Amino acid sequence: MAFSARLLLALCAASLALAKPTSTVHSASSYAGSTVTAVFPPPDATDTSIDTYFPGPEEVGHAGPTPTGDEPFVLETAPVAPQKADVYPLVNPADTEGSSKKSSTFNLMQYWGNLSPWWSVGDFFGLKDASPVVPWGCELTQVHLLHRHGARYPQVGSRHAAFAAKVHAAANSTGFSASGPLEFLNTWTYKLGGELLTPFGREQLFDLGIAFRVKYGHLLDGFTDLPVFRTTSEARMVDSALQFHAGFFGVQQYQTSYHQLIAIEDSGFYSSLNPWEKCPNANNDVAAIGGSAAQNWTAIYLKDTLPRLQKYVTGIELDYTSVVAMQELCAYETVALGYSAFCDLFTEEEWKGYEYALDLDLWYSFGPGNPASAAQGISYVQELVARLTQTPLTDFSTALNRTMDESNVTFPLNQPVYIDATHDTVITTILVALNFTTMAANGPLPVDHIPKKQTYVGSRITPFATHLTGQVMSCPASDKSGNKESYIRFILNDGVVPLTGINHCTANKDGLCFLDNFVQGMKERIAEVDYQYDCFANYTVPWPDTIIDGRMKH
Repeated sequence: MAFSARLLLALCAASLALAKPTSTVHSASSYAGSTVTAVFPPPDATDTSIDTYFPGPEEVGHAGPTPTGDEPFVLETAPVAPQKADVYPLVNPADTEGSSKKSSTFNLMQYWGNLSPWWSVGDFFGLKDASPVVPWGCELTQVHLLHRHGARYPQVGSRHAAFAAKVHAAANSTGFSASGPLEFLNTWTYKLGGELLTPFGREQLFDLGIAFRVKYGHLLDGFTDLPVFRTTSEARMVDSALQFHAGFFGVQQYQTSYHQLIAIEDSGFYSSLNPWEKCPNANNDVAAIGGSAAQNWTAIYLKDTLPRLQKYVTGIELDYTSVVAMQELCAYETVALGYSAFCDLFTEEEWKGYEYALDLDLWYSFGPGNPASAAQGISYVQELVARLTQTPLTDFSTALNRTMDESNVTFPLNQPVYIDATHDTVITTILVALNFTTMAANGPLPVDHIPKKQTYVGSRITPFATHLTGQVMSCPASDKSGNKESYIRFILNDGVVPLTGINHCTANKDGLCFLDNFVQGMKERIAEVDYQYDCFANYTVPWPDTIIDGRMKH
């Protein structure tokens, strides 16, 4: 399930009559808007007859000294946690000359919603004094990592390719001319692929794997067999898992260091990592309400943008869909090609409006405002409880894959480290199922303005390479008896998430909850989510939609 496929569906097609450009006019090249791209490796470049000239490292030998050092565990030893802030080697649009009209503190890369690269979010989720560093006196015993794939190309058949086709058709029929800030359109071509990871996306997951090893590598000492980690079958998901584990284990070691379970992602197949296939209401009008909400807001925040841009181009009639495509091309071209001329076309307020449109779609289609969200995410919660309690699963009435989850080979219950890879929309449903209510604190989201305090922001919750880490730890008992007690907490993109929305978990400055209390709260959450009704019932979502917990009341 890809977020962009439904994002801002049915955008207003309102357009503006052509106006005379206000600066020098340049005619477009006939190749403007072309979608022809190069291919590597070159055709017929796979000759294997010369492979014997290039022996591998085992045949060559002479590896030099290879003593292995001890495992790192920075989160238990360092006074502060490592922070992610850069997007090297991408060019941040805020650093370009044309960005001078924006304030020095405005980073538009952080306003691309689910298309933003991930960075450390600090105390965004509300715990001012919490840190990913393990609290003093505590010791990590287990981690559960759930991560998204890295930066990718747009979906095949996206609005961006349609915009390029529109430009190319005009260049090769009536012709068009662009001037001023749009002058680059005269020679612009569409260079994006479809759905695969970009080079930067590969780097994101490789770096994430390295970071995870530095933070939690010492937990590998608790394995008595090779671990089982999971992903799904789409190319970007397999590649993300491979890149992560190459970083986590090392390029020469990763292929023999773990077992990779790949869940089929296609019609008729399902698992907790692609649960929508077993939830009809995840694929119909119930799931499309986010597009309607975003459509309403798009016509508001782009009201003045459309005529402002139209005056710089003759021969192409722009509409709201075209303008949104330009904003998305800024994000996609940057994470794919390193830089995009589209980025500097928009003001700070227009970028804030763009992100809020993404937030609306995320909230109402896959987040707290959609009545089928909790049902979709609840299968992962079932698996989490099974892993935490080392109890085999017995209820397969949700999106669990019985073949995989009933086997102790493909679903082991004794690992100190679990790593699952999935999509942004799945992660948002899981966050709802976990009942992280502080993210929904300012909902339901209005569709005609941006609320002053936005607690549900896609760029913080599900950017490219987003990752949720459940830390299980042993800490001194509160009665000072010297005994140890087990706790759990969750960290999303380096921000500690409060667990106060979960039954039996109380406020804690470090985000900790007694493990037994958390498990009890999750069992109660599983019981209250009516999977059959929310996913299969024939209902119409009321509007205004006041749902804030991902469930349909009935």
